[in-house]
Amino acid sequence: MEERTRAYLRGRFRDHYRRKTWSSEPSGEARGRRTELTPPPDHEAREWGYIPWTAGPTTMVRHQSLLELGELGDFLRRERPRHVYFSAGRYDDPGADDMDAKGWRDSDLVFDIDADHLSGVDPQRDSYAEMLAAGKDEVRNLLDLLEGDFGFEELTVVFSGGRGYHVHVRDEGVRELDRDERREIVDYIRGEGIDRDAIQRTEMGGTATRRVLETEGGWGQRVHRELLALADQLLELPEDDALDRLKEFDGIGDGRAKTILGAVSEDYEKLESGNIERGGQGIRELTKVMTQKVVAEESAAIDEPVTTDLRRLIRLPGSLHGGTGLEVTRIPRDEIDAFDPLSDPVPETFEGHDVTVEVNEPGPVELRDESFTLPDGDVSVPEYVAVFLMARGRAEKGKE
Repeated sequence: MEERTRAYLRGRFRDHYRRKTWSSEPSGEARGRRTELTPPPDHEAREWGYIPWTAGPTTMVRHQSLLELGELGDFLRRERPRHVYFSAGRYDDPGADDMDAKGWRDSDLVFDIDADHLSGVDPQRDSYAEMLAAGKDEVRNLLDLLEGDFGFEELTVVFSGGRGYHVHVRDEGVRELDRDERREIVDYIRGEGIDRDAIQRTEMGGTATRRVLETEGGWGQRVHRELLALADQLLELPEDDALDRLKEFDGIGDGRAKTILGAVSEDYEKLESGNIERGGQGIRELTKVMTQKVVAEESAAIDEPVTTDLRRLIRLPGSLHGGTGLEVTRIPRDEIDAFDPLSDPVPETFEGHDVTVEVNEPGPVELRDESFTLPDGDVSVPEYVAVFLMARGRAEKGKE
């Protein structure tokens, strides 16, 4: 990045922060997303860090407390940093240079979803919009697991301004969890180790034992729900169609399909209670396949190192992402479906006029419900597109 480009972005980031109002206490998820800058809870106990607009290798300035940075709004307007972070952890002395000297108290449980790391996403093939849409699907799965399976309530959802999304959990019961305990949560959410045997128990039934799904919650309940949905579908189909439907699953041939359909027709109540013994190996094989399907569809591809790191720094909502010029944006829980990551986080500061840039990486750009196909060389585009291109290294500021 050339110096004139850095100078331009520094200045416009400062202009953006000048438009922000400062609130020492969050005023609620749904209010002030565009103009109000609010810190995380217990901000005075957190470590702060930032990356300035400097030439050469990226340098992180960290081990800062708000006592050292000063009032956050003033700091942002003064330093207009490229990236801004705060710690998931709370400390007795957050500004200490040595991590052990900080005096760790506890940490938020933070989840990170990077859209370009998801299975089935190819950054060379898929557009930025397509990758972020895939990331939002993972967020929905994650929230369903956090709220439905764990019962967490204090959740904050954030668009990172770059490649994905963050979810902060601040329920008091999770804040003192150690790395291993957090890793267990990660494994559960990613569906690791979840197979048929993990979601069933063995019960005595008279003189015989029987396999029963755990239906009261967790992955067992999820698989049981899908089994019953399939059973309901089978009962509505003509027999030949029902058998064909069953044979779509791996490991289910003519014989097992007939056995399963008979068990569903004659002993639906047993399947409804979680009993997968009736129907023999056929039902058990179907349960195995259904477990794999449910885990693949309903798990969430979270980044393990972020969640297990008690000292992790995470982006400040309301700040700008120096790699896109988009705003790190809190998303109210009931607005996730409607949230548009290529429109809602575009700063108002960068709207309303055009800027000339020298494009060095031509190609498409999608922002604000518009598509631009950019050639090499000088081009005049809306400033939010120009900032996006310059921040991503696809263009330099046009010469005056």
